Amino acid sequence: MAKIIVQNTPVTILVQNEQDYISLTDMATAKDGDNRSADIIKNWLRNRYTIEFLGTWEIIHNPNFKVVEFDHFRMSAGLPSFVLSATEWIEKTNAIGIIVRKGRYGGTYAHKDIAFEFGSAINVPFKLYLIEEFQRLKEEEQKLIGWSAKRELSKINYRIHTDAIKTHLLPSEITREQATRVYADEADVLNVAMFGKTARQWREENPGLKGNIRDYATINELICLSNMENLNAVFIEQGMPQSERLMKLNQIAIHQMTVLESTETPRKLLK
Repeated sequence: MAKIIVQNTPVTILVQNEQDYISLTDMATAKDGDNRSADIIKNWLRNRYTIEFLGTWEIIHNPNFKVVEFDHFRMSAGLPSFVLSATEWIEKTNAIGIIVRKGRYGGTYAHKDIAFEFGSAINVPFKLYLIEEFQRLKEEEQKLIGWSAKRELSKINYRIHTDAIKTHLLPSEITREQATRVYADEADVLNVAMFGKTARQWREENPGLKGNIRDYATINELICLSNMENLNAVFIEQGMPQSERLMKLNQIAIHQMTVLESTETPRKLLK
């Protein structure tokens, strides 16, 4: 469930069977307000062109669509006595392009293809702004999905990293507090190599921010960090001293970020 604002009108978007359905009820309020939204939808459904459009969409996308019932509605559409509700259309034809919901987010929803067509019944500018805002929402969702995926990848490689620390750097006899310091110290090896500062230094510089330095990393930085966690685990297993690992990881970070961001000004963290 999401909302977009189209010409000062909140429009709800519902995900049903991995498809986006846009509230026709919300859209109709942009024309004549809440009181007449149901009438606007019914009047739109009475139109012969609308029935043709809906039926064609269903034939393309819905193998269970009842074409015989559709033909009946198509022949009657446009007549003065013809009246059709969204519920009746769904029940008689087994349509999936339009859905009706009750409750908190109740109303009539339509697949985005159909909702964009319904936008023409509101007005042309509204339709165009609706398409623009919907596309913006989808772009933001894709960015969020990409960021989340890279964050999860970073968590998986973090497990590989901590396992290498546990196996090769922690003494057999050690307190929980001492172990925590070792893990934190190794995490800061990556932080300094990537960001040029420790976790504590970042918190001191950003007292008003919640979370940690990695929560504010870009996707490219998370990719680089994920790679370095794997490499640092290998370096630890090889018995490489921490100071040497830090220098190598910093060089790798500079190179990878240069490639990922295609820039001529790689960040130089160490000298």
